[in-house]
Amino acid sequence: MELIRGIHNILPRHHGCVLTIGNFDGVHRGHAEVITALVKKAQQHGVPATLMTFEPQPQELFQGDSAPARLSLLRDKIVLLEELGIDRLLCVNFNRKFASMPAEAFVEQLLVKQLGVRYLVVGDDFCFGQHRSGNFDMLKRAGEKFGFAVVNTASFVLGDKRVSSTEIRKQLAQGNLEQARRLLGHPFTLCGRVAHGEKIGRTIGFPTANIALKRKVSPVRGVFAVKLFWAGSDIYEGVANVGFRPTVNGQHCQLEVHLFDFQGDLYGKTVEVELVAKIRDEQPFKSLDALKRQIKNDADRALALLGFDAG
Repeated sequence: MELIRGIHNILPRHHGCVLTIGNFDGVHRGHAEVITALVKKAQQHGVPATLMTFEPQPQELFQGDSAPARLSLLRDKIVLLEELGIDRLLCVNFNRKFASMPAEAFVEQLLVKQLGVRYLVVGDDFCFGQHRSGNFDMLKRAGEKFGFAVVNTASFVLGDKRVSSTEIRKQLAQGNLEQARRLLGHPFTLCGRVAHGEKIGRTIGFPTANIALKRKVSPVRGVFAVKLFWAGSDIYEGVANVGFRPTVNGQHCQLEVHLFDFQGDLYGKTVEVELVAKIRDEQPFKSLDALKRQIKNDADRALALLGFDAG
């Protein structure tokens, strides 16, 4: 899959494609249905299946810290989209300048002149351009004028229920990881680079791998049974906390993972952590001894949830 970073990097050879546009947060089963149909249409037209997405996501620009929690970072999307057969990923820098582009220019300059769209799939609630003046009906009229078909993503649903990133966030927030996995079509994971922490876990007998989430808001909080792995590694089981570590006055939301059967150095590795089951919400403790006792209980619970005998 070819990654095009920014509309200024669209080249003449990129002209001609079938296209879908959206955040594709989580790359869930509904997204997979849309992309599968897009890839088939691309093969029929003999052009690349192209997906346009935005960094940051539009709500993050307009709403800041009150924007919905992200399900996936760009690097996560890239992996999932490539697996689904997307040929080209156009990642647009969503800033105030881009947001103020007239809707007509978005269509005529970007979609028609630069990308040469033959077939376009968008949501019926998709709005674009200055003051969000562009919409699905405008795209339909533009398609008739410039010769490309426009199709609504609502045509692609699973059963009688539409899968949405909003519903997946709701399930994750409630700790319903299995339901979230069914809606996503893949396990929910958090990825990041292992960094040096304060080494508090080591002092109470539970050394942890500390992973910065690099997110304004996390879609999950609490203590979880997890699996951890990285490129080419085995899979390691453990217990993890996602949150602010109130017992030690933590200031930033981060992911801390204690692995049950691992001897080695993880510092600097980019790891993937699959959340298997939620154990409890994050809570403060009066002392490190109380925290230690609770972590022991959490570890035993995680072992049981992961299919091990904690005794």
